[in-house]
Amino acid sequence: MSSNRSSASPSEQSYPYATYLDIRYPALEVVDVQKLVDAVKDRWYNQTLCKVNDSVVRLGVMQGEYHWHKHDDLDEFFYVVDGKFLIDLEGRTVALKPRQGFVVPKGVVHRTRAPEKTIILMVEGAGIVPTGD
Repeated sequence: MSSNRSSASPSEQSYPYATYLDIRYPALEVVDVQKLVDAVKDRWYNQTLCKVNDSVVRLGVMQGEYHWHKHDDLDEFFYVVDGKFLIDLEGRTVALKPRQGFVVPKGVVHRTRAPEKTIILMVEGAGIVPTGD
């Protein structure tokens, strides 16, 4: 597993999330999501899997809640592989089950939560800092 931990800013380092922004799988290589999931020990794990044009696909394995944040310039797509994933928006909560997805548009303040161990895929611009702008 990669050991390149994200370090975009001092404030990002204070979050209790294991965030790896390095590209784990280059083009023309099989992306083994299950192998990564099986190795996860953190309660909130985020690993960039691969790059597709100007976007990245990231794996999230999580339980608990993330902090409120937003991304000023880029949308985020969340897709649930296993578990239950909640996206809190101002005024409502979207509950996603396996094989459901949801786009959070740029500029929208949101918080994500997983009441049980949940596995998700995210598609977002390569420049997104997961903890927000």
